[in-house]
Amino acid sequence: MAASIAQLSHSLASVSLGSATSCSFAGLRANKPAASVSLTASRTSPAVAAPARLAVRCARVAGVEIPNSKRVETSLTYIHGVGKTTARQVLLDVGLENKLTRDLSEEELTRLRDEVSKYMTEGDLRRFNLMAVKRLKDIMCYRGRRHIANLPCRGQHTKCNARTRRGKKVTVAGKKK
Repeated sequence: MAASIAQLSHSLASVSLGSATSCSFAGLRANKPAASVSLTASRTSPAVAAPARLAVRCARVAGVEIPNSKRVETSLTYIHGVGKTTARQVLLDVGLENKLTRDLSEEELTRLRDEVSKYMTEGDLRRFNLMAVKRLKDIMCYRGRRHIANLPCRGQHTKCNARTRRGKKVTVAGKKK
């Protein structure tokens, strides 16, 4: 290793740049003698110690990568269909304390995955909700017709509000006199 660094510094020092250089390199001003350039170029950067833990382990539960830097209760809420209440219940059922996700052992993660798999989450829950709305549309009940018309279906007034559900306001020309 030392021999290769010495060879590299020797080859950099032997590069002919002439008596003066016109470039600004490594903090050198223009028109400096070539000797100072070779001294700067032969300097090696200090060795940087690699961190002890290079591999980042992501916890994957119910097909979702949950954040490692947060507590387990909060991390579980990243799964569609698991809110704060369900996350607390899962932790109680598994018998885990609410510690950081990265501090969980592999055995604890396995128990957590098994418990979360008992709930309807992610794709299954989305599919279930879509099928429920499709059924309402198919039987043409009041709620189904409101879904088809893209209007609120839980009794809200629509004269002045419901902009989220109805979409952007469309201006209609008034009566001319």
